[in-house]
Amino acid sequence: MLLTLINTNRMHPPIAPVGLDYIAAAVQAAGIQVGWIDLCLAEDAESELDRYFASHRPDLVGLTLRNVDDCFWSSCQSFLPTFLDDVAAVRRRTDAPIVLGGVGYSLFPQRLLECSGADFGIHGDGEQALIQLLDQIGGKRCWELVDGLLFKRGGQVIANPPAWPRRVSVSSHRDLVDNATYFRLGGQIGIETKRGCRRRCIYCADPVAKGRSYRCRPPDEVADEFAHLLASGIDVIHLCDAEFNLPVDHAQQVCDALIARGLGRAVRWYAYMAVTPLPASLIRRMRQAGCVGINFTSDSAHPTMLANYAHSHRRKDLEHAVRVCRQNGITVMLDMLLGGPGETPETVAETIAAFKEIDADCAGAALGLRIYPGTPLATLVQAAGSLETNPHVRRPGNGPVDLLQPVFYLSRHLGDHPARLVRELIGDDPRFFPPEDHLDRTISTQTGDHNYSHNSVLLDAIATGLRGAYWDILRGGGQTQR
Repeated sequence: MLLTLINTNRMHPPIAPVGLDYIAAAVQAAGIQVGWIDLCLAEDAESELDRYFASHRPDLVGLTLRNVDDCFWSSCQSFLPTFLDDVAAVRRRTDAPIVLGGVGYSLFPQRLLECSGADFGIHGDGEQALIQLLDQIGGKRCWELVDGLLFKRGGQVIANPPAWPRRVSVSSHRDLVDNATYFRLGGQIGIETKRGCRRRCIYCADPVAKGRSYRCRPPDEVADEFAHLLASGIDVIHLCDAEFNLPVDHAQQVCDALIARGLGRAVRWYAYMAVTPLPASLIRRMRQAGCVGINFTSDSAHPTMLANYAHSHRRKDLEHAVRVCRQNGITVMLDMLLGGPGETPETVAETIAAFKEIDADCAGAALGLRIYPGTPLATLVQAAGSLETNPHVRRPGNGPVDLLQPVFYLSRHLGDHPARLVRELIGDDPRFFPPEDHLDRTISTQTGDHNYSHNSVLLDAIATGLRGAYWDILRGGGQTQR
């Protein structure tokens, strides 16, 4: 049988589709052929689709959706129109069944299946689910036996339980995606060391897409993957885990595996991490293993806001995180998430003042919380009554609120021009990425915000040879390509 996989993510700088690499290796190991269309690297999507389908007759076509939008209130850029056009373009060229997947798809599995006209969707991990689906396509068509599958029957969408297998083991050999070209173009090359998250942050969609438990990969398998990418000339890597340090023992074991292989001397890597727990021993291990930068999910320094976001850390923990990273030569970004439930000008001012004193290498000032179904934030907002009349719910346009489109919670107590307020509090401090605001025309655009999608400042820096986390490059850091 032939499975054709299609990467639909067009964001630049490009993000290499690590999930499709993992899926392809699993499917090929099961004796199934894999075809590949990468619309991110294609000069013209229609021509690329014509070329492929003129000579291939797949048994199943899978399209991945990484993000439904850019998650920035200042731009509200939805990626759905392009994705739905891609599904329709594939449908015009083949009568093979179409299956949708990816993290973005898993946030809206039923809605996207209905509005796209696709035949199937997979909520959760795709490796084993696609093998099961192909087996049923060529056999008895018992769709109920496919993990995480959404399918249509009698005009209704039936949803099997999400595909979140307890054991996660994927191939360390990444041979489907042209990762070397992505790296040459400045794209991020990612690795997962685990999936899922037990944290209860009110806004986070990761548990909705990947499950509410930690499903860890064998550390030696992760080290093998580092080595395989390094052999391809890729020496800057990004960990895709929501929070690398959770659980701490697994993070330490991954570092130990990298150190034992000597990879920390050859590969530089970045991670997302929770502020707590953060033992100094882990940071030392991470630096020995090659880590050069950490982006902490800090969000606020005000105790009320941290409690409202369901975070366990406090300001002293942020101070500890910056201090221990600096002692070990690791660059730090602290992310702010301003405008959540209970936010006022006073809480914003206290957070910004604290972040200035804590003195991280850089700090992002994101404004507004994207509302995703299935999160505690969505439950809170919906319990308050009509979304159309809720003064904290903001979105472009009018009419009924549809969470499939960019919809944000942004505290009304910050006034009509919250970006102006935040920028005034930040002042000219070069360590901050201030927010833009498409509603406030007195604020210029592209003056420092850290939305990576088609960011001209970032693209120009990458063209000079810089590689690394995009926040590190934008702050004037990054790693010169070897």
